[in-house]
Amino acid sequence: MAWRENVERLGLEPNQLKAIEVRLDIVRDLALHLHAKGHITWAGVNTGDFGAFLARNPARGASWLAGLRQFFSHAHGTGLVLHNPAAAVEAPQPRGFSGSALTLDEPGVLYRRWSAGEGVLPHEAFIGLAALRHGAATTELRHLTLMDIATAARTIRFPRRSVDLALDEATWRALEACLTHRCALHTDNPHILVTRLTRVTTNPAGAAHIRDSLAPTGLLPRILRSTRLLTLADELVMGDV
Repeated sequence: MAWRENVERLGLEPNQLKAIEVRLDIVRDLALHLHAKGHITWAGVNTGDFGAFLARNPARGASWLAGLRQFFSHAHGTGLVLHNPAAAVEAPQPRGFSGSALTLDEPGVLYRRWSAGEGVLPHEAFIGLAALRHGAATTELRHLTLMDIATAARTIRFPRRSVDLALDEATWRALEACLTHRCALHTDNPHILVTRLTRVTTNPAGAAHIRDSLAPTGLLPRILRSTRLLTLADELVMGDV
């Protein structure tokens, strides 16, 4: 928590409280693992104990180790342990993308669905196209406001991005449909994606709304975004060849 306060003073973005809770959970899980092995204090923990614990979930090993290193560094600094057993431990993390993405044919099918606009709700079309064509993240979509739109230039600036983004014709039409839907709600909420629950507030729509809007396609927003980022990465690589 002291580290978090120092980072905030420097004007940087600290770990969220949820991230701190996750790291505390990892320390707790290690303590339970060690207790089952007969340890009653932290002082007797060695690198072998770490290896056995991390082997329980190799895919998360690097993430777990990051939190444990932070904990044992503090424990060593305060004299709780005489040496830092986490310092010499390694947990190599597999490189490369391991998430889900669309097949080669699916983007075209989805684009036709959302660009046609027939029988598709405005939020679904805009969320889908913004993620698929422009790599928009759920948080960016939730916090997009009227102030982020330049109508004359047909550009938007997603939160935390440093440049305005020119929208293609289909995405711009989907955005206009969202604005029309927003006007029909007679709301003072400044966000683009307004729901019946947020209509009488100034709060952004929840992450669940972004996910539920794409429910008719059976896809998650992150899969669309991952597909776009993979496409961009491939284009960059091919451009250097």
